[in-house]
Amino acid sequence: VQLVESGGGLVQAGDSLRLSCTPSTFSITPMGWYRQAPGKQRELVALITSGGGSTNYADSVKGRFTISRDNAKNTMYLQMNSLKPEDTAVYYCYAVGATWGRGTQVTVSS
Repeated sequence: VQLVESGGGLVQAGDSLRLSCTPSTFSITPMGWYRQAPGKQRELVALITSGGGSTNYADSVKGRFTISRDNAKNTMYLQMNSLKPEDTAVYYCYAVGATWGRGTQVTVSS
């Protein structure tokens, strides 16, 4: 299963973005978002269960980011509000049993 991320871009601090992730085949598995900033290790941002009933977030994004999914559309989302320059990274979608995608770049200017 391939994962395709979209929705990244260049924004200013305080702005919002919504990322999307669509698996290449219909997939109902736990999913999540990771990010990797230049010179840093990839880190977990948020996770969501197969049915979407439970979520988990990194402390650094709690209260600002919201992970969700629409299984009917086979798509997962990451709504990012109140973006900060330290949120700048390549954001990757994760799904159990899937191959990492290319990611989508998010750049937040101060």
